[in-house]
Amino acid sequence: MNSESQIQALEQKVEALISSEPGFFLVEVKIKPTNNVKVFIDADQGISIDKLVQLNRKLYKDLEENSFFPGGDFSLEVSSPGLDEPLKMHRQYTKNIGRYLEVLTNEGEKKEGKLLLVKEGEIVLEEEKGKNKKKEIVQHTIPFAAIKTTRIQIKF
Repeated sequence: MNSESQIQALEQKVEALISSEPGFFLVEVKIKPTNNVKVFIDADQGISIDKLVQLNRKLYKDLEENSFFPGGDFSLEVSSPGLDEPLKMHRQYTKNIGRYLEVLTNEGEKKEGKLLLVKEGEIVLEEEKGKNKKKEIVQHTIPFAAIKTTRIQIKF
């Protein structure tokens, strides 16, 4: 089984595993050449570590019992995507309305601002330029097709 078909099979297993949790969704499955499997699951209202541990145990047991990797030679990590992971899905954008984002466009342009709105094909960011009396607020409408990567920014 090649890596792409393994990823698809794992995605199906994870989808079945989380189907009883309506707020949960699969973000990504990665398999490294060393059979290190990383599964990123998120939830509309956030996901607890306890729930991730339960999912990890169930998935590990399933992979082991069904000899998904010959000889049982694999490691498994089930986690939510951290703040350092880029947003990949429309549902992740919706979940993060109100947070500050850094968007890198396909043309290499960076836009930073507060995520105000997520539509079917685009997002709206609000950027504050300048300070005090020279402060102005600019809204950027960015189509999903023009986005290369989006990362959450931590503001203090």
